[in-house]
Amino acid sequence: MSNSSSISKAELIAAFSLTAGATAVGILVYQTFFSKSKCSKPKVNLDLQKDNPKVVHAFDIEDLGDKAVYCRCWRSKKFPYCDGAHTKHNQETGDNVGPLIIKRKERGRGE
Repeated sequence: MSNSSSISKAELIAAFSLTAGATAVGILVYQTFFSKSKCSKPKVNLDLQKDNPKVVHAFDIEDLGDKAVYCRCWRSKKFPYCDGAHTKHNQETGDNVGPLIIKRKERGRGE
């Protein structure tokens, strides 16, 4: 009888399968919790002017009129103007964002 210390084919396959499975789980855990390649914070702007590197709107103060209401949730269909989409956004996310309202000061009678 020979005392064989060699590994059988079935044991080799089992060891390889266990190693491959542990490696796959390790990679998934690393990618989920430690990888810097994915964006760790959700994007605010989901679909407006995505072809531009930065979305910027400028308005002359003289053109604003008495009151202007601007979107800050990025969900408005009339962006950059508010259409009330923040209400649905707040209900769905628990957020508390509202519009930016710019208005002229009301002048008193004596001015």
